[in-house]
Amino acid sequence: MRLLVIEDDQRAADYLTRGLAESGHVVDRVGDGRTGLAMAGEGLYDVLVVDRRLPGMDGIALVSQLRLTDRHTPVLMVSGLGTPAERVAGLQAGSDDYLVKPYAFAELLARLEALARRADGSRRQHVLAVADLAADTRTRSARRGDRDLKLQYREFLLLELLMRRTGQVVTRGMLLEAAWDYAFEPRGNIIDMHMHRLRAKVDHGQGPALIHTVAGAGYCLRAGDGA
Repeated sequence: MRLLVIEDDQRAADYLTRGLAESGHVVDRVGDGRTGLAMAGEGLYDVLVVDRRLPGMDGIALVSQLRLTDRHTPVLMVSGLGTPAERVAGLQAGSDDYLVKPYAFAELLARLEALARRADGSRRQHVLAVADLAADTRTRSARRGDRDLKLQYREFLLLELLMRRTGQVVTRGMLLEAAWDYAFEPRGNIIDMHMHRLRAKVDHGQGPALIHTVAGAGYCLRAGDGA
């Protein structure tokens, strides 16, 4: 999953982002409500984790504003305020779930995964297929014909983006956003290196190439011959 954590407490944010990253997720973090709303509005994230008390714009206002333009991205609100009335206020603002601090990380992770599964089922397919290539976003597995593809985590994220945009040009910037967080500073030709490895796994010895280079633009996944 690609996650956005909107949390102003540095210690809590560090604990959360580290745990989520170690669990295999791409995580961005921001510490104020207005910046968080702007980033959430980009539509890049599978789930948002929103602290209720934030500088600039509190979590209730943030989620309310987000829901004016985005009714689908799941939001988990976290807060030290845990009375029934406070929980109801968070849910009525548009949050999909509400978790009271302090919380067990395992519970937070389970709730995020449940929200992502629910959203995946309602918003987009979790099983993708192009020609004889298939990928399952729930199990993070892929096959070409009768062969399992042993993809690393970032390779799978790149492949998922290409498959969701079959027939379209996917730029290097779009690939970077799909598999790395905002804090990552790309060096050299890291995207092309990852794509070279991905193409070797997907296309090597498998008949017609599916992943094609689009000169000066990026990459495209499509059935049939190509450069």
